Amino acid sequence: MGHLDHATFGWLTPALSYAMACVGAALGLRCTVRALDATGRSRRNWLLTAASAIGTGIWTMHFVAMLGFGVTGTDIRYDVPLTILSLVVAMAVVGVGVFAVGYGRDRVRSLLIGGLTTGVGVASMHYMGMAALRLHGEVRFDPLLVGLSVVIAVVAATAALWAALNIHAPAAVAVASLVMGAAVSSMHYTGMLAVGVDVAPSTAALPGATVMQFIFPLAVGLGSYLFITSAFVALSPTAKERAAYASAGRLTDDRAVDVAPPGFRTAGSARTHAS
Repeated sequence: MGHLDHATFGWLTPALSYAMACVGAALGLRCTVRALDATGRSRRNWLLTAASAIGTGIWTMHFVAMLGFGVTGTDIRYDVPLTILSLVVAMAVVGVGVFAVGYGRDRVRSLLIGGLTTGVGVASMHYMGMAALRLHGEVRFDPLLVGLSVVIAVVAATAALWAALNIHAPAAVAVASLVMGAAVSSMHYTGMLAVGVDVAPSTAALPGATVMQFIFPLAVGLGSYLFITSAFVALSPTAKERAAYASAGRLTDDRAVDVAPPGFRTAGSARTHAS
């Protein structure tokens, strides 16, 4: 049996993967909060952004952590199509959960459905990513730890969606994101503890791509997407701020009418009275 090392680069990959999980969670929660304040197409777009953020954050967390994964006695490669499919599954299933919360009439039922769906999706992404491993030997899983990792994923997802529904203050969202990041990381490393590898030494070439050929560039690209989108969301006004700007604009127009000479109208006041 090969010795498994989950941190070949020391604390760098666990710390960085936790940071990615927190960023994805924070962005996803902020977008869900925005969605609940919006209607129509705007709500749908915010929910799509939330799903892509949480899904991308979880996937990036998993594979950044996998940068530090090594097994003595064998090289490791990754099946490219299966790895990409795991990303698609993560975003799609998280999307189902987020939309269940965003459009659900009964909050408790939609929260339970959304949490269960999203949690199972997170776990599916993790184990699909593990199925993409190519090495000299056979990978085994401890069923008890696998089950525990799925339970952690469901509880974490339900807690995150509850936070999106009930916590709107930016500071509280930040705390919730740190907790969700810790939960996602716990799920990942619980799942990794379930892994055992029976190494069969061989000189044959392994199929697939190395971690630096494929996983690292993709993780960097998705991480950049998360940070750029976070900046966009942070800088875009909320529905309340837009309403405040509109109210201030109307107030300014009304004051302009009050101080204007008789028979004189500003362009703004004309628009105001016309409406």
